[in-house]
Amino acid sequence: MEQVPFLNLGRQYQQIREDVKREWDDVLAKTAFAGGPFVTRFEEAFAHYCQAKYAAGVNTGTSALHLAMLALGIGPGDEVIVPGNTFVATAWGVSYCGATPVFVDCDEYYNLDPRAAEAAITPKTRAIAGVHLYGQPCRLDELKEIASRHQIHLIEDAAQAHGALFKDQRVGSIGDISAFSFYPGKNLGAYGEGGGITTNRKEWIDHIYRLRNHGSEERYYHDEVGYNMRMDGLQATVLEIKLRHLDNWNDGRREVAKTYLEGIDNSLITLPKVLPDTVPVWHLFVVTTPHRDRLMKHLQSRGVQSALHYPVPCHLQKAYASLGYSKGDLPKSEALASTCVSLPMFAELTLEERSRVVDAVNSYKG
Repeated sequence: MEQVPFLNLGRQYQQIREDVKREWDDVLAKTAFAGGPFVTRFEEAFAHYCQAKYAAGVNTGTSALHLAMLALGIGPGDEVIVPGNTFVATAWGVSYCGATPVFVDCDEYYNLDPRAAEAAITPKTRAIAGVHLYGQPCRLDELKEIASRHQIHLIEDAAQAHGALFKDQRVGSIGDISAFSFYPGKNLGAYGEGGGITTNRKEWIDHIYRLRNHGSEERYYHDEVGYNMRMDGLQATVLEIKLRHLDNWNDGRREVAKTYLEGIDNSLITLPKVLPDTVPVWHLFVVTTPHRDRLMKHLQSRGVQSALHYPVPCHLQKAYASLGYSKGDLPKSEALASTCVSLPMFAELTLEERSRVVDAVNSYKG
């Protein structure tokens, strides 16, 4: 019997194969490879989808975080509050600007705890980076109120949450500025690397357009030190095609999640919680269990693939040892890192495959 894959991008590709071939041929014929009209077209479509005024396409999600923070004026001597349990790129965006990430703990939804965030604010704090981890929106209303009261910025790291809703509003349109990743495995993924930024502030997006293009508005005239972080036309075209399908694919992920939430019944497994008044997009379906390795071996023996996201929290990474964090500083994030397991999650999982996942998890005895 074939394994239930953790992720299978080939099934998605078969749905859009002919569109990709046709539209890539158009990009190739026009030789619009670095930036250009296809990137502009995607930016306009993505901004509209996210209910934001402006969008900028860049080369990676990490670059999106970096440029978003630069646009806010964050730099050396500044601090940005970051959840300890996130992919490390959230913190890279802070560090690349010369600023310092201040790591805080998570809530019961595995997202940034607003109380912990507010307690960490100092005179050096310039922003809070709220991550919509696993495709679950964080507590944007509380974080926005805290940021407003302390006169600091709210950044949305929406790298895993394309299309998610917070009180009927798209993530990526609520904070001051938002960063997205279009890495291939994301809900909206390129056929290579890609990232995006959304905001309602024209001066910030204009600055980002300049920064991503060597600090230049006019060719060979450079107004500031910039970067080579443009999106390419081929990736923009793939993303525009996929954007037309994103809501249906997210609905498919929600059906998979529903099967798991309703079907998994094992006292050794803790299922994820959903924040009220939100519609997650289930980039990942993460459960926790005391003996994570045993569960993963059991699933493998039953023909079910699984994965880890993320086994070491940011504050305990060697790269940030100089900040002086110790084990025990963020107990909830550390507990999650040591007990989490990601189950298969993508829209094209069949009913039979979903049932196999549920049966495998329910048969686990520790």
